Amino acid sequence: MAVSLRGTQQHSKIADYLRGLIRSKQLAPGDFLPSEAELCEQFSSSRGPVRQAVAALRSEGLISSGRGRRSVVLGRFTSESFDSIFSVTHWLRERGFEPGAKTLWLARCPAPKKVANFLQVDEGAPVVFVHRVRSANDFPISIERMYFPLEVGSHILNFDADNGSIHDHLSAKGVEFDNVNRELSMAQATEEDARSLNIDTGTPLWRLHLDISDHSGHPVECTEILYLSDRLTLGMTSVRGTTSPLEVKLSEG
Repeated sequence: MAVSLRGTQQHSKIADYLRGLIRSKQLAPGDFLPSEAELCEQFSSSRGPVRQAVAALRSEGLISSGRGRRSVVLGRFTSESFDSIFSVTHWLRERGFEPGAKTLWLARCPAPKKVANFLQVDEGAPVVFVHRVRSANDFPISIERMYFPLEVGSHILNFDADNGSIHDHLSAKGVEFDNVNRELSMAQATEEDARSLNIDTGTPLWRLHLDISDHSGHPVECTEILYLSDRLTLGMTSVRGTTSPLEVKLSEG
């Protein structure tokens, strides 16, 4: 059945459709992507939006470069939905886990220097701080420390953060999460974090730092998540002719 779409969203809808086929394993590694002609007919589209959609999947490392042939699905890793990039709840659900949360702190607090710099407030100015232990199928996997400017965080001061998605709640209040910068590094569990995760002090952890802004570049969240290092695997497929969204840095000795 043909799907009629108009406007600039057409190529993104086609790309989402193809990603869905790959995530659901209806298209497995080695399978050919539907042809341009098939996609044009299905979406009542010209070739331009179809080619844009295929290029998007290629840049994500989901399909081969084609080079005059039909592209094939690559590897065992699939791309993340945008919401799962910054929402632990979405990330876990998309991977078949039941997300959980235990809120240790949700209140106003003075902004630390690094947080203040990104949120564009004075150091020590009030921001809203959320400190939670996150779990997957009732097993603790991470520590979440989230900071929001007051105009954003005021929406969650009375929110039940143990039983709902903070990001879904904020989105419903009109907060936009459009740009995410992530940095992954290593850390060691402090005594406090070790107790929360039932591990030894000093245990290696993955540290994921996120700076999030809206469509205009206005900062809306600064967050650090500490993950159990033996539960998290980073996977990525790259295709020649496309740039990688991953930047690998070497720190000074």
